[in-house]
Amino acid sequence: MGDYKTLYLNEKDNVAVALSEIPAKTSVTVRIKDKEIFVQILDTIHFGHKFAVRPIPKNDDIVKYGEVIGAAVKDIEAGAHVHVHNLEGKRGRGDKIVQ
Repeated sequence: MGDYKTLYLNEKDNVAVALSEIPAKTSVTVRIKDKEIFVQILDTIHFGHKFAVRPIPKNDDIVKYGEVIGAAVKDIEAGAHVHVHNLEGKRGRGDKIVQ
């Protein structure tokens, strides 16, 4: 299992952040407190990018650092890259007007 560093700060999170590039088809261990989560990385994850630590169903919130940062626009498998192709942001959107 590769010893890749990740950032996972809150047990509510369903994504972790890669602190170095993680190649596709690599197994990583995400740690928080005394808990370990084993994740098989599906896509290459670049430094600073997110990956799912567990499956995220379509329309479910994406949680990073204990905060909702968006919603899944399609089902996301554990180990998949989470970015603009499968996440719609909920913060700071200028294209939706609240009435």
